[in-house]
Amino acid sequence: MTTSTFRPALFAAALLGAVTAPLFAAPAFAAEPAKTAETAKGPTLVDAKGMTLYVFAKDMDGKSACTGACATNWPPLKAGEGAAAMGEWTLVTRDDGAKQWAYKGHPLYTWSKDKKPGDITGDGFLNGAWTVAQP
Repeated sequence: MTTSTFRPALFAAALLGAVTAPLFAAPAFAAEPAKTAETAKGPTLVDAKGMTLYVFAKDMDGKSACTGACATNWPPLKAGEGAAAMGEWTLVTRDDGAKQWAYKGHPLYTWSKDKKPGDITGDGFLNGAWTVAQP
């Protein structure tokens, strides 16, 4: 193949690849808002930074009872703009209108006193009202 016929062939191949590539691209799936990690309590849900997630026994009917100072100590696992429920992962609307992730209907929180991934210092807090979230 000569240079003069090679270049148009490359151009045509590149153009064809650019036109057909989206047809064969893998579908985009939303990532789950948390993952599972091993802690002293066994498999535990953790956020993107590896920090332990907790559930609060006083949350009822998919609504967060942790607001104000409580939410300062127990930051909710907030959902980003455009987040959508998927399977066991749902969204609850907080009193301030923000969206929070819930697992199996239980709103999820981190604990401000946990300092590193794997810490579970909030487990059992408030006479057992706070417990690690487990799959």
